[in-house]
Order: sequence, then C-alpha cells, then structure tokens
Amino acid sequence: MNISTVDASLAAGVRNVTTPYPPTPFQTLLFYCKDSVSMAQGNSGRFETQPRSVLVGPQVSRVNIRVADRLRAIRVDFRPGGLYRLLGVPMYELLNGGFDARDIFGSDMVSISDRLDNVTLEQGKAVVEAFLLEKLASLKPILPFDSAIQVLLGSNGRLSVEQTASLACLSTKQFERKCKERLGMNPKMYSRILRFSRAYRLHEASPRLSWTAIAHEAGYFDQMHMIREFRDFAGVNPSVIEHELRATPLRMQRDIFC
Repeated sequence: MNISTVDASLAAGVRNVTTPYPPTPFQTLLFYCKDSVSMAQGNSGRFETQPRSVLVGPQVSRVNIRVADRLRAIRVDFRPGGLYRLLGVPMYELLNGGFDARDIFGSDMVSISDRLDNVTLEQGKAVVEAFLLEKLASLKPILPFDSAIQVLLGSNGRLSVEQTASLACLSTKQFERKCKERLGMNPKMYSRILRFSRAYRLHEASPRLSWTAIAHEAGYFDQMHMIREFRDFAGVNPSVIEHELRATPLRMQRDIFC
C-alpha cells in the first residue's frame, strides 16, 4: 500500500482542466479535500461530480478527470490483492467502477472527509494512515499467490503466466481463477496493464524522454506494440496523450510506485 498526496493549482484565468486517467495496476482509495472534481468514462463527455471519497476498482479503460481551480487529494494505492484482502469482495465485481467509499466503509468516510477540510495534506495523510492501520486486524492472510504477484509487479509484467503460477504454487487454471478473484482480471490482461502503466508513468514523470526509450524501458517488443496498447488502454496514440498532458498541470499517476 502506498499513500501519496496530490496538490495542483490551475493558472490564473483558467477555470478548469481535464486530464486523462488510464488504467493502473492498483485499486485506489481517493480522498478529495474541499475541491470539486468531476469524472467521465472514456470519451463520453458526461462528467459527473465525484463523492468526497472514491474507491476505484480494477480498471481496463481510461477515464477523464476535470478539476476546477485546484486539486488537493490524498490517494491510497493498494498493492495487488490488497483490496481483496481488506474487503473480501471479488475484484471482478468492482471492474471498471468508481464507488462512493461511504457505501463500502460507512460513516468513517464522512468523519475523515470532515477532518480533511481543516488540516494540511501531510496531516490528512496521517489521518488516512491511522484509519487504514485500524483495518489491519481484519485483513485476510497473505497467500503464496500474493507474493507471486509482487514478483510479477516488480518485473513490470515480464514474467510468463506459467512462471508466476509456479511461484504461487498453483496450476495455471487455479492461478487464473485467483487473478480474477483478487485482481479482477486474467493474468495476461494484468501483465499488459503493468507494462502500459509503466510507460504512461514514465512519460508523466519525464516528458522529454523519447517514446522509443519509454517503449524499451517498459518492456515492449517495439514502439508499434506500445502504440497499440495505448490505443487499447488510453483510447489514443501516445502523441495525443502527450498533447493532452501539455494542457494540464495535473500529473495524477507520476508518483505511483510499483
């Protein structure tokens, strides 16, 4: 689990900006501090105001986030399988969904949101961390599967399904079932998202890095392979993502660590 903060202000005279948010390897709990945030699926253009706290399930397609004036947020990225261990809910039931965290965690979310209105981001981070520490006792135990997925995560999806299943002490079919339950998708799809997310985050963090270098670093066979994956997961070519990110100060995934 990684807890990070987002703090970005728009330039004077800019009323709002829209930024892409393509799939990541993680399920995420987001706390928005005072500021108004809207979200739209893909290119639908139908933006809906988000709750103060949002649980984002496994994602295989892009959403767009619209921010007015300023974004201050605290984000919790759960390690693969971590949200399943916390909730006991099969992750395929949360696929491509964003949910009001109050519906899942109850009144705790209301209390936390109220507290976040009156503290700094670093203080808010400590509030969120304390809430999550209280939940540790209810976590399901770690299995060899969870350790194997950590190895896959560290390899940026370069391990084969058979190799990862072996590390999990499972047959390939058993491993695939566990992936759907704990990750929300089959292992091949998850490996693709690992590589794509690595490439996307590299560009957010180092926009001057060439796409050829990014494709190599992310483990793609060639640049065309990466371009096809961007079309699938971001809905556009890398060059379009580059243009979209130039138009916004938000870097929502730059600080995600695998």
